[in-house]
Amino acid sequence: QVQLVESGGGLVQPGESLKLSCTVSGSFFSINAMAWYRQAPGKERELVAVVTSGGSTNYVDSVKGRFTISRDNAKNTVYLQMNSLKPEDTAVYQCSARVISRTGASDYWGRGTQVTVSS
Repeated sequence: QVQLVESGGGLVQPGESLKLSCTVSGSFFSINAMAWYRQAPGKERELVAVVTSGGSTNYVDSVKGRFTISRDNAKNTVYLQMNSLKPEDTAVYQCSARVISRTGASDYWGRGTQVTVSS
């Protein structure tokens, strides 16, 4: 069974920083793309950032220049460094990973971690 566990959320003031982590555990061969999504109250879930197995990254326009996604393949972990946080970044952040196992490729999700940006 593959599990994703996020950590690093919390309450910060506008302009401050947070770093989220998400570790994949369980039985699998490899991990392809890893991503961070977020969902704010009353809004649809949106893709925030994605990093491929080769290290290529992509971001939603609203976080470009402020957020950085990275991964440590040796630790099966993806990170999201969030700088210059704004109140509109408030949301539940979830990580996702496309995992390759003996049953093929499957997408797995973490439970999410709350990020609140407020003065």
